[in-house]
Amino acid sequence: MTDPTLIDELAELLREAGRVHHQAFAEVDGEDPEWPLWYAGYLLERFRALLGPGLTRSRLVCWLVLAADDHARQAPDTEWAAYYAQFFAAQRPA
Repeated sequence: MTDPTLIDELAELLREAGRVHHQAFAEVDGEDPEWPLWYAGYLLERFRALLGPGLTRSRLVCWLVLAADDHARQAPDTEWAAYYAQFFAAQRPA
């Protein structure tokens, strides 16, 4: 079972990152084939505060890719940030 507050906080951080990323890549309409690297750099310290200090940039990049793939397969009609937040919360060590 995951904490709904944690999921809400993660989702809001992801939405913020999405807005900032889209602004940073506005000239190409947000297109960025290396987006997991950008998101991990932007979110790492904030996610460490919520998911634990042992979270590495490499692990976060991996989780972002896995969450994106899982979202596309399992629930493409759901909001991405909420889906990713649930995914990340489930990865947190107990």
